[in-house]
Amino acid sequence: MAKKEADPKAAKAKSAKKAEKAKKGGVKKYFRDLRSEMKKVVWPSRSQVINNTGIVLSVMVIVALFLFGVDSALAAAIKAMLSIGA
Repeated sequence: MAKKEADPKAAKAKSAKKAEKAKKGGVKKYFRDLRSEMKKVVWPSRSQVINNTGIVLSVMVIVALFLFGVDSALAAAIKAMLSIGA
């Protein structure tokens, strides 16, 4: 029985030590890790960025025109229904 009572205390002590180790790195460790991760990033070339920007803008215009058309059609349909009842 005494062994079972000591186990939760030991577990708490272990988790407290882990939390303390995590805090020790702090801000310095964060920026060190950030720097190493940024070195791993594969940045797109200028032409890829321009190409992708063009694609995004084109899709935005197409979706905007589609939504404008749907909105206009629904507005005309509602106007027609309201004029029938009047």
